[in-house]
Amino acid sequence: MSVPRVLLPDERTSGRDRKKVNPRDSGVLVVGLGRFGQSLATTLDRSGQDVLVAEKDPDLVAQWSGRVPIVEADVANPEALEQLGARDFSIAVVAVGTALEASVLITGNLVDIGTPQIWAKAVSVEHGRILQRIGAHHVVFPEHDAGKRVAHLVSGKLLDYIEVEDGFTIVKMRPPAETHGFTLAQAGIRTKYGVTVIGVKSPGVDFQYATPETRIAPTDLLVVSGPAELLERFGARP
Repeated sequence: MSVPRVLLPDERTSGRDRKKVNPRDSGVLVVGLGRFGQSLATTLDRSGQDVLVAEKDPDLVAQWSGRVPIVEADVANPEALEQLGARDFSIAVVAVGTALEASVLITGNLVDIGTPQIWAKAVSVEHGRILQRIGAHHVVFPEHDAGKRVAHLVSGKLLDYIEVEDGFTIVKMRPPAETHGFTLAQAGIRTKYGVTVIGVKSPGVDFQYATPETRIAPTDLLVVSGPAELLERFGARP
């Protein structure tokens, strides 16, 4: 099998000076420039992270050259992975999803070179199970997670929803009418509903961590944590 060409991006700029591609131990290698990979790479790059994208489609490479650090390479080929210096990265994200064979091959190649953290996109439970079995440290389901999150947001007062782990969730929400004008101690939210108010954001006032004396106004936003089922029940209160 011939080794694919690995093309370093040119030094063109897109309204700002580009960082040189200089992978370091703290860098992130993103494989694939679909919608998930594009969003991930641009966000990392804008936040100042050392990021390098590997993409095999020359048209996408040409389109994104000068916007994010990018190389043209098919890293389903282990030799191409070695050639672009993948061992220098502490984190790799396999953003290839729909091409299942490529996703599995790339993840396996990263496992073989000992990448400390491998994040891999999956499009199904079965796909995710395979990725975990071959050594991916973290498997993400972008479409599934986004759909689940939106379902929670459209079903009640919840304005944001983050599932942390094992059902433990943090939400941002409007306070139920029964809490208006009461302190947290008086409202007894934890006792009644089994959830904890972490903080309160009032209009024109900085976020404040909650105390038993924190008084809730109808215009406040609450940041609340707890089991997802209990939070949904609390968020459904009128």
